[in-house]
Amino acid sequence: MSGAMCFEDLSVGMSATVGKTISEADILLFAAVSTDTNPVHLNAEYAAGTLFKERIAHGMLSAGLISAVLGTRLPGPGTIYLSQSLRFRGPVKIGDTVIAEVEVTALDATRHRATLKTTCLVAGKVVIEGEALVQVPARG
Repeated sequence: MSGAMCFEDLSVGMSATVGKTISEADILLFAAVSTDTNPVHLNAEYAAGTLFKERIAHGMLSAGLISAVLGTRLPGPGTIYLSQSLRFRGPVKIGDTVIAEVEVTALDATRHRATLKTTCLVAGKVVIEGEALVQVPARG
């Protein structure tokens, strides 16, 4: 599923995904852009002493993939992100492939809004779950 969709094209149950393998460069660049330099993301020695035992990616780096799905796949270009809840369920490590999935769960025809279940998975395990509310352009 790709390209801009209008509100009228949506139906409950529609879904789309984006996947990305998280690299060392992704973590370093995200730290630079976000200014989140927590050593659990950047310092292997520090991270070895945490419950994760190694460096992990920023949770918001993986969550950003949800935005990528919404803005490029479903509903796609023109979508306005209104809100997002997130529950971080597990770590993402360097080399993990994160699959972000969104699924339409409710539609508000009066306001042209869609509610979507949002999930990020690594090797089939949920690492982030939540819900998004978006505004979708209407036809005409």
